Amino acid sequence: MAVDVGGIASSVRQELRSDVRGQVICPDDLGYNAARAVFNGIIDRHPLAVIRPVDASDVVRCIEFARRHDLPISVRGGGHSVAGHAVRDGAIMLSLSGMKVVRVDPETRTVHAEPGLTLGEFDRATQQFGLATTLGVVSVTGIAGLTLGGGLGWLNGCYGLACDNLISADVATADGQLLRASVQENEDLFWAIRGGGGNFGVVTSFEYQLHPVDLVLAGALSYPLSAAPHILRFYNDFVKAAPDELSTAVSLALTPTGEPTVSIVVCYCGPTDEGEQVLHPLRNCQSPVDDSIQPMPYTALQSARDEGFPSGRLHYWKSGWLRDLTDGAIQTLMQFVPHMPSSASGVGLQQMHGVASRIAPSATAFPHRAEQYDFLVLSQWSDATDSDRNIEWTSALFQAMQPHLEESVYVNNLGDEGPGRVKAAYGQNYPRLAALKGTLDPDNLFSANQNIDPSRI
Repeated sequence: MAVDVGGIASSVRQELRSDVRGQVICPDDLGYNAARAVFNGIIDRHPLAVIRPVDASDVVRCIEFARRHDLPISVRGGGHSVAGHAVRDGAIMLSLSGMKVVRVDPETRTVHAEPGLTLGEFDRATQQFGLATTLGVVSVTGIAGLTLGGGLGWLNGCYGLACDNLISADVATADGQLLRASVQENEDLFWAIRGGGGNFGVVTSFEYQLHPVDLVLAGALSYPLSAAPHILRFYNDFVKAAPDELSTAVSLALTPTGEPTVSIVVCYCGPTDEGEQVLHPLRNCQSPVDDSIQPMPYTALQSARDEGFPSGRLHYWKSGWLRDLTDGAIQTLMQFVPHMPSSASGVGLQQMHGVASRIAPSATAFPHRAEQYDFLVLSQWSDATDSDRNIEWTSALFQAMQPHLEESVYVNNLGDEGPGRVKAAYGQNYPRLAALKGTLDPDNLFSANQNIDPSRI
């Protein structure tokens, strides 16, 4: 097809606008720069056009259009992939941000949710009925990419990952079909989208199992970094014996004045009095600088970290699974955290345990089933001139942590790190995923993701 300097040639642009009912935004249209933006400010890519489908049939028409004109596609849900896969130079970008219908059935404790929803929008709808399901830990994140990659969140101990609570999904596939995927229908596709990312199609609707969740006992215990060796050793032993109702995370960061700190964030999903008893040893092992643990609405916990992740900052992440907080791992963190270049950055260890850790690795495409921590060096800064030193510090810390980490990685934290790391993200399930990719998308139309490339199979 012909392409002009403004993006899509005028005749093809007219065809596209007649094909789809949603908004079509081209490079010379007002709002194009805002429409192509994702949360990671490092990403600056220019699609041929941004399309905002209004429904599933619109998504199918967009796919058919791209195939007809041999155009690549990228898909934007919440736009929070650190790798920026939601946007690609020269591609048709499907921005699902307008697809936000959510329907809760309190009797069956289920919800149908469209892929443009954020966690906050989803949680507000389900919490009207005192219900929730596992999603992430920052409410401005989109539900779609999070769920397709696994979905580790505060309820994982009680209820598993987001993908474990997926009952069914409607998927627009590369050949222009709209398929229902569940344990009864297209079960291979259903297996694949629960951890295999966006490799197999565009999900236009998710159906989740919900659970009773009202107030949670949650908050943080904060200490100076000098207390970290004692606190983290105690914490590591404490959480190994913790009940499923308790999920935790560790954060190492700098205060706005540059003081290094270590915090333990907790969420007890159960009766408050029981939670108080469970947390008593942790809260009393050493006096914290701050103890903010208290009963709070689940939505308050989900949004508590939002201000720390404004859109537009520059991001560079490194991640891996950490089975145990050994003395060596703690010493490495003690060495690097005081020299963190940006006070907006942090090192996080999100605990996976309970139900999420006990599901068989082959039961879903998400393979990393164990009691462990999702170790993430999340570096973010505002000034592009600071990029080199932030990236160098992040890479050096990650390299120093290698002796303590598994070879595997959580796909939702993975940047552009090459095919070897993609295989590590999909783990032991990669061969089955690769075979399904070759069947469902042999031309690799859906390649703007942590990609399973059929040509490499």
